[in-house]
Amino acid sequence: MQGTPDITLIGGGIMGLLSARELALAGLTVTVLERQKIGREASWAGGGIMLPLYPWRQDASITTLVNASLTLYPALTETLHGATGIDPEYLTSGLLITENPDYQAAQQWCQRNHTPVESAPESLLSRLNGPFDHPLWLPDIAQLRNPLFIKALTADLHAKKVTLIEDCVLQGVRCKNNRITVLTTSQGALPVNHLALTTGAWSGKLWQTLWPSAGPTTLKVQPLKGQMLIFDAPPGLLAPMILAGDRYLIPRKDGKILAGSTVEKMGFDKTTTTPAKAALTDFALNLLPDLKPWPITHHWAGLRPGSPNGIPIIGLHPTINNLSINCGHGRSGLIMAPASARLLTDLICQRTPIVDPNPYQLNAQTL
Repeated sequence: MQGTPDITLIGGGIMGLLSARELALAGLTVTVLERQKIGREASWAGGGIMLPLYPWRQDASITTLVNASLTLYPALTETLHGATGIDPEYLTSGLLITENPDYQAAQQWCQRNHTPVESAPESLLSRLNGPFDHPLWLPDIAQLRNPLFIKALTADLHAKKVTLIEDCVLQGVRCKNNRITVLTTSQGALPVNHLALTTGAWSGKLWQTLWPSAGPTTLKVQPLKGQMLIFDAPPGLLAPMILAGDRYLIPRKDGKILAGSTVEKMGFDKTTTTPAKAALTDFALNLLPDLKPWPITHHWAGLRPGSPNGIPIIGLHPTINNLSINCGHGRSGLIMAPASARLLTDLICQRTPIVDPNPYQLNAQTL
């Protein structure tokens, strides 16, 4: 790494990578430090539905970031595909939600947010087992294949001369006059101009490591384990994504069908478990009996960055003049990522923000 970059980001998941891209597009030199391998945590493990699960049950500030991101995603994925030759598989496959006890709230949310919604057609329900409760069909909801998106994004960052450093663990910071001056890492001491934490589920733990004198005060981000599995099904077995309760099926372009997911408070344990595999398998085969002949080829787990009420933390530190943060997106990190990265860049560069930053600020509610 030559010279001190304008921005150093800690965390090479989707938040760090998209933030790095936005900052590079703003003309800044950028380095990303990743404790393991780039993009291989929650960003790699997720399902890729381009809608939060039941967004009408979530805070309006989440919808704000979702809507802003949805305006960015089509051009972003097309640009990455064209620049790198890697197809992120951004597909409008539609989403069928089988159970909607809050049917009116769902309809009103879709109307307010210009999301087409219809009563579920019989042709979609006929191959599924219920229960059904006011099933809804959202035909315009898209999906993204997380690993391919990360691969394309990483290749694009290399082309933009963003420095990506893997296997680099942040161990401490040196501060002077309310500014971070040096990072101590497993690869040595690194000077910084501005530090941004895009550290996902590890944000709260890292905060305690860097500022232990804060005592019980900490960043309120904790890991939420999610286990998923995939069936080696043929193309055409399932066309739309299906959301049933808190679990879902996602058909990929090549026919494989992903089934997810659990939500477990197990600390930083990413071990897959037999009970979770059995529960996900039973869910998938009961909902879609046509899956029974097809084998499960992979079972994995990831750690989502949970935050209070699922509202992400995006902003500048109130007292450390060259520190910012972009984390805590819970189960909806992928869908909020482009707007979150743009907002962070807007704040660092003192530009007009893409959305009102106030709901996401680092303040007494998030510390």
